Order: sequence, then C-alpha cells, then structure tokens
Amino acid sequence: MDVVYTLGSIITVITYNFYARGASENNKWKYKNRMAASKAGAHDVVTCDLCDKSTKQFCNSCQVSLCETCVEEHRDEFKSLSHEIVYFLERKSQLVFPGCKDHPGQRCEVHCNNCDGPVCVKCILSGPHKGHDVEELIETFERRRQETKRKTAEIKEKILPKCMKEDTDNERAMSRANSQFDDLGKECKSLRQSWHQEVDDIFDKMDFLSKTFKDQNLNRLRAYKNEIQNVISDINETLERNDKVLQSNKLSDINNYLSNLNKVANLPKNPDITMPHIEAKMNHEKELNLEMGNFKATLTQSSEYSHSTDAPCLTPKTAVLLMDEVKVISTIPTNFDNLCGISCVGEAEGWVFGEHDNNISRIDMQGSVNDIVSTGPRYGPKAISVSNEGKLLYSISEEKLGSVKLVRTGWSEQLIIAPPWWTPEQLCCTRSGDILLNEKLWHWNWSGNIPKDIRIVRYHNKEKSQEINKDRNGVSIFMKGPRSLYMSENNNGDICVSDSNDRSVVVVNQTGRVRFRYDGVPARRKRPFDPRDIVTDAYNQIILTDYSNNCLHILDQNGQFLKCVEGCGLENPKGLSLDRKGRLWVGTKSKSIKIIKYMAPE
Repeated sequence: MDVVYTLGSIITVITYNFYARGASENNKWKYKNRMAASKAGAHDVVTCDLCDKSTKQFCNSCQVSLCETCVEEHRDEFKSLSHEIVYFLERKSQLVFPGCKDHPGQRCEVHCNNCDGPVCVKCILSGPHKGHDVEELIETFERRRQETKRKTAEIKEKILPKCMKEDTDNERAMSRANSQFDDLGKECKSLRQSWHQEVDDIFDKMDFLSKTFKDQNLNRLRAYKNEIQNVISDINETLERNDKVLQSNKLSDINNYLSNLNKVANLPKNPDITMPHIEAKMNHEKELNLEMGNFKATLTQSSEYSHSTDAPCLTPKTAVLLMDEVKVISTIPTNFDNLCGISCVGEAEGWVFGEHDNNISRIDMQGSVNDIVSTGPRYGPKAISVSNEGKLLYSISEEKLGSVKLVRTGWSEQLIIAPPWWTPEQLCCTRSGDILLNEKLWHWNWSGNIPKDIRIVRYHNKEKSQEINKDRNGVSIFMKGPRSLYMSENNNGDICVSDSNDRSVVVVNQTGRVRFRYDGVPARRKRPFDPRDIVTDAYNQIILTDYSNNCLHILDQNGQFLKCVEGCGLENPKGLSLDRKGRLWVGTKSKSIKIIKYMAPE
C-alpha cells in the first residue's frame, strides 16, 4: 500500500503554540534556538529567550527561559493563558499545550478527530465541537510522532536509496546515451567520408578514362596530320620537279621522267574518332548507373545492416556481386603439416611452402608438383610473392644476413639486403613493380629475442624509397610483437596491412597516412579477431583470413564490412592468394588448399 506523506498531517505542537499566541517573528526564532540551550547544566550560562540577560526563571507551561525583568512581559503578552513560573533549576521538560482560539485562558488538551485540530474542554462540552470524536492531545502527539518516525525510517531505508539509485542509473544512462550519440555522429561522418571517397573514386576513374580517350584520339589525329603533311610535302616536290621537266629542252629529262601520281593521289585513311559519352540513369530513384565507354559503375540504395539505424544506405556494385553462398571449386591436397604461404601463378598454379621446409613447390589444381625451388640446406623462406612478370620472390634470413631473392631459371638472384639487425618478413609485389617488405628489428638479451621495432619499407629498383612506421604525430602505426605484418597493395594505391599483433587491419594511403582501421567487430565472431594473410581484388575489395574464427572477412576499399565467408572447410585459414580468374586460394589446417569462387558474374 502506498503511503502519502503530507507535511500538513504532522503537527509540531511547540511551534503551533507560538503561532497560536501571536508571538512576534523574532521571538519565534528565539524560542526554537534556545530550547536546546535550556537543557544545559547549571554551570553553563543560559540567556533569556526574550532578551540577552542571563535567565533566572522558567515557564513550564510555555517552556520558555526568562530573566526577572521579562517574567511580567511574558505574562502580559500571553495574559489569557495560565503560566507556571519556577526557578530555572527547577524547570520541567513537558509538552506545551496550545491556547484555545475560541476560549481565552483555556489550553487545548484534547484533539478533535472530526475537525482534525486541538480543542479545549469547553469546546467539547458546550462549544462547536460538542459530540465530536476526541482523544487526549498527548495520545495524538505520540501516535503522530510514531507515525512520523516510521515514515522517516521508511524514507531513509527505502525511498532515499531508491531515489539515489535512480539518480545514479540516470547518470549512467545519460553518459551511455551521450557516448552512443557521439558514436552515431562518428559513424555518420565516417559513412559520409566513405561515400564521398567512393563517388570521388568513380569520377576520378571517369576523368582518367576521359583523358585517356582524349590522348588516344588526339594522338591519332596528330599522326594523321603528320601523314597529310608528308603527302603535301611530296606533292610540292613533285610539282617542283615537274615544272623543271616541263621547262627543260633536254629529251633525256622527258624520257627519264617517272610519274608518282598514284603515290600522291592516294591519301592516308582518315582515322575514326570515337567520342565517348556519359550515360547516367536513375532506376526507381534507388540505383544510379554510370557508363562511359566500357567503364560501368553503380551506386545502389539498399537496406543492408547498419550499426545505428535501419535506414537505407548506398552500397557499391561490388557488394551486389558478392555471392550469397560461395562455391568451393576445388580442394588441393598437400603434404604440408603447417602451410605458411601461397602465391598464385596465372589461372591454375601456385607457389606454396610450409613451416620448417626449405623447398618452395609449384603445384597445380590437381595437387601435382610441377617445380621445386630449394632455398638451401639450412634455412627456409619466411614469405613468398610473385612479380608482375610471374617470377617467384622470397624473403629469407641466413645467419645474420636477411635478404629478398628473385628466382630465375635454375638460380636465385639477391635483390635486397636488409639493414643490420633487421630481419625481412612478409613481402608483397606492387603493380608498379616495387616491393613492399615488412622488416623487424630484434633486440637480443639473456631472455631471448625481443621485437624492438617494426616497419614496412618500399623498395624501388632495389633501393629504399619509402618507410612506413609512424604517423604525423610520431606514434607507431603498427604494434610491436612476434608476428609479421601481412600486406597487399590495392588498385587505388592504398597499402592494406594485417597487424595480427594488434588484432586489426590498418590501411594507409600512398604517402603512409592512416586512412582507417578495422577491428573485426562488425563481423560479430565468437572469438577475438585474429587477422593473418590479406589480399585485394580487382574491385578494390580487401579480403583477409581470420585464423581463430575459421573464416574470411571481405571489406570494401573504405573499410566497410561486406561479408564473412565461412562454413566451407576453412579450418584455421593460413595462406591466401588470388588467381588470374579472381578465385581465392586458401590454405587450411587440414593440409589442403581450398579454391573458392566468391564473386558472381556481372
């Protein structure tokens, strides 16, 4: 049952007495403040409640301390009431009964329950409260005092803690809401930047194609112009020679004359100029199709999952081309207990190697070994890659010398030598022919090898041309740790890095500035994100293995999560590559390589 607390339901008898007798405002405050002092011992100096003199007397009826001068003043002020004046040391602490407003000189000693107020005996016997239900005022006081005490305890023990808990919960809710709205704002900003970048990339490509078309056509026209000018020059020479022959009187000149009319009459073929045009179509106001020549791009408004709302969002055409269910084209058996690296060659072959293996094998889709490259009797490769020309490269650490080697027919050529104390780890060949190499600086002490620093170095023509290590604030981009950085260069020039020490993917632009990080959260896996190998495809999508969650993550070029590939035998995937047909080669713990088709035909 709910309890309603009403201040008016609680009568403070002493205060009521002061108001009932019309005391001045100053005296009211004096009465309240001096009551505690009136209980002090005889050795304390107690002053009069009406002035500042020391008290001598005490009114038991009104519970007021008085000096000798103020005794009469007190009686005169409340002359209608009786006053029991005693010496201060003989005072008694008792309840103060209020004076009756209807019968002067009478104090109220009972309480009228019908009217809910104090009354005197005359009010009950012959006054307006005759016949009403009454009780002694002392009983009313005690009952209401106990009720107030009970309610006070309930307020302290139940209501106040509940209110304080609600206040704390509300503070947490406000903080949580504030954080969520901040995250929402950041997500909106990120999506805005992502899609601005997506649109910019599309129109950058269209600008590039337009410029390419322009250069091609102008080059044709310039070539045609040169041919025409050569013909005009030949015609002028012919005319000049003919004029000389016609003006000559020598028969030999006429007899020896050979006409080249056919040569100058056949003009070179006028080149066909193809002028591309842009077609932009909006289908049902949800899909924008752009075409220029053979280039096509589509921005689609769809209702895919969003972190914050279910509102439609734009998705690139590549997201639409992702297959709902991927298809395993082939399963290649191998003899490697722990497959470490795969690098495809063409459409149906790939170089592979395993842990503690000094051989790199070239296998086909049936698992047949077509070639073997030995790295020496003592040391095996750390990583492999294939150049644009189809040549095999591998990194290796021999004694204290780390290097990258290029395999030619029958022998290995040393391309890059790592600086002292730096070991080469993973490597990647770029579209331009550069080599991206993960290098790690080790510190040797009595407890073993400790990674001191980690970086990515770009080598151009065997020389270091770029180092990616710290951001503009001097903070390390990658986390120091025992694992290597896996890399892949995207078609837009971004360098996509799988940093398994930090359990994240870091994407930097061509200058080494961090564009975004991906932590695996959108994929909603059970175990912590464990990225390893990474590749990028023809659609600028980023694909990486998640070793602990037995799956692949597919992102767009701006880090937006698109799809998780799982459930096709990808047990602890390690080793990842793309063949020329755009199929994924994925190494697994079961000593096999899965060839997976994940994109639908356009």
